[in-house]
Amino acid sequence: MKRAVWISVFFLAAVSQGSFAAENHLNAQQQLGRRLFEQSCGVCHTRPTLISGMYGPELSRLNLGGQEELLRMFISNGTERMPGFKYTYNPDEIAAIAAYIKTLPPGTQDIPTARAPTKAPTPAQ
Repeated sequence: MKRAVWISVFFLAAVSQGSFAAENHLNAQQQLGRRLFEQSCGVCHTRPTLISGMYGPELSRLNLGGQEELLRMFISNGTERMPGFKYTYNPDEIAAIAAYIKTLPPGTQDIPTARAPTKAPTPAQ
């Protein structure tokens, strides 16, 4: 029992240390963008569990050719499936979200999910 507690404590310390280290490379604008992204964008653009799907596409620095002006426009005005945030966030906050998206490497969220069988199994006779 004590061993499991120590392993848990060690794991939590390593995870929290890693998350702080991941944020060290972000400047103040990108850190703000990360917080806003997690509040409003993460629900659709991140995978809540390893086996679940995502509602929206994975976002990375490659989206829209990495053009920050286009990212700002899409975040502000939205699309048919995505709400616009021009009434939620001011232009500086939208720029911060775009700056954060430009730090995201591709392939961190787009993990293939388990597929349902195409044909239902036949009952045993």
